[in-house]
Amino acid sequence: MSKTKKLLIGILLDAIGCVSYIIPGIGEFVDIIWAPIAGWLMTKLYEGKSGKVAGIVAFVEEAVPGLDIIPTFTLMWIYTYLLKKEN
Repeated sequence: MSKTKKLLIGILLDAIGCVSYIIPGIGEFVDIIWAPIAGWLMTKLYEGKSGKVAGIVAFVEEAVPGLDIIPTFTLMWIYTYLLKKEN
């Protein structure tokens, strides 16, 4: 999958994670459903140890109330393609 496609998918998934703010009261219930899905999707987008760690971070970020605003998928893309040193 291309870097650009991963970035666009990541932005979309981050936006989906923020949707719970639109529905007061029901949002936290939606987060309970979305948290494991977000973690799983992160491990599928980014393989290896960093993908597994990011999956856990995405799960926790979505599960903890108030942290939905953090763009975890986009931050992982930045880490993977802009910050991480290539071996």
